[in-house]
Amino acid sequence: MPDAMGRRTFVTGAAAVALAAGTGGAEAAADLVGGNLPDFHQALKAELTFPLAWGTSPIRDFRAWRRAARTKVEEHLLVDRQNGTPYAPEFTAGPQEDGYTRELVTLSLSRHERVRAALLTPQGPGPFPAVLLFHDHGAKFDIGKEKLVRPWYDDTRLASAQAWADRYFSGRFIGDELARRGYVVLCADALGWGDRGPLAYAEQQALASNFYNLGSSLAGLMAREDARAAEFLAGLERVDARRVAAVGFSMGAYRAWQTAALTDAVAATAAVCWMTGLKEMMVPGNNTLRGQSSYYMLHPGLPRFLDFPDVASIAAPRPMLFFDGGLDPLFPADGVRVAYDKLRAVWHSRHAEERLHLKTWPDLGHVFVDRMQDEVFAWLDTVLCT
Repeated sequence: MPDAMGRRTFVTGAAAVALAAGTGGAEAAADLVGGNLPDFHQALKAELTFPLAWGTSPIRDFRAWRRAARTKVEEHLLVDRQNGTPYAPEFTAGPQEDGYTRELVTLSLSRHERVRAALLTPQGPGPFPAVLLFHDHGAKFDIGKEKLVRPWYDDTRLASAQAWADRYFSGRFIGDELARRGYVVLCADALGWGDRGPLAYAEQQALASNFYNLGSSLAGLMAREDARAAEFLAGLERVDARRVAAVGFSMGAYRAWQTAALTDAVAATAAVCWMTGLKEMMVPGNNTLRGQSSYYMLHPGLPRFLDFPDVASIAAPRPMLFFDGGLDPLFPADGVRVAYDKLRAVWHSRHAEERLHLKTWPDLGHVFVDRMQDEVFAWLDTVLCT
């Protein structure tokens, strides 16, 4: 039913009965508040103390803490490791571009499904540094890897991808830019996008529910596949396994730092526009409260132990870069500040402050435009190539 401001509110159970009978009034309608939060959500927030976070946990040895924290994350993925599954890659050559070659590679990122990815390789003897690119969500499912690597195999997807690049990336295809700079680039579709979709926005919640009913997890599958992709990339003969980075924008940024937390195959991480404190994000009006897209980043029960920056900190003291837009409506400034403070404290505890690059761009929103890219590229050159 609409409230006085025209917003939809929802009531259930006894409250719905009371309203139907014409009684109960404001007390009955108080079961849920804006954004479908329970009216006691502040009490639930207060119970989230993140007891396994570094500095809060009773574990004082950092390596032991990393092992314990990673194990705790893996417990909540609800998807087993796929280490025994052969990748069995099949490569299909594409047309050469100036300075690099293009391929499609089909491989097994889990024991259940084959996935097609774009693979770009600089010309020359190698081995090269490499970047595992993670595409965003954006509620746009017809393209996945094509958001970051210019598709040479589908004109319809090329038109859609160019429009996306114009909107968020100053018209650039970030994967192609990196390949021109001397990096091997791998980018695959997450389940629901591109070759593995397209999913409709309203179908996400049902898909996630079906995973849970099957004893599995949509977010857990993506996490496991992303870690496997990093290990595949690091194992290619053309790649210097000591110089593999994970880079992503928006949901791709979340995927990047999560992958760095789950596997040591990632030597450096650049995450653009996805970092916040959980409690600061869970406020009325935030996009997360809508459900749907959130299920790709939701590991049930994990917040009882670790906040988002705590998970990212499992990768410390490896080099990590976090950019956020000061005008980004998805991540409130106080949430970014809380997360950055937590990250800074971890790297400081490792005497590695110089390996952590945190920046808020005050005049930018939820984008990864050319000046941000140029700074990321220069940072990657510094941490991987010098």
